[in-house]
Amino acid sequence: MVGSHPIRVLISKTAITPVNPYFLPKSEDEREKCARTVYCTNIGKMVTQTELEDFFKTACGEVHHLRLLGDWYHQTSIAFVEFSLAESAVSALNCSGIVLGGLPIS
Repeated sequence: MVGSHPIRVLISKTAITPVNPYFLPKSEDEREKCARTVYCTNIGKMVTQTELEDFFKTACGEVHHLRLLGDWYHQTSIAFVEFSLAESAVSALNCSGIVLGGLPIS
């Protein structure tokens, strides 16, 4: 349990060993951008990009860029949220489990 939320820890099915250097950030700017970006899952289909951006802006801080991705085959969407500050991205990690659009986001 983390707080009041149960968590599961599983072996990664996507880990690449050794890591292909092609996929790693190549500059200090890219590393800094990665530190300001979070990956979100379990976003309800009815949640719009504007609603998601407003949620993170209110809860965590200024959003620099948000990309909401989904298709007709999956019940939920995913998003990449890039914040203006790395501290905002750290705050966003604490939003896991908050219900948005009827589903707890991860």
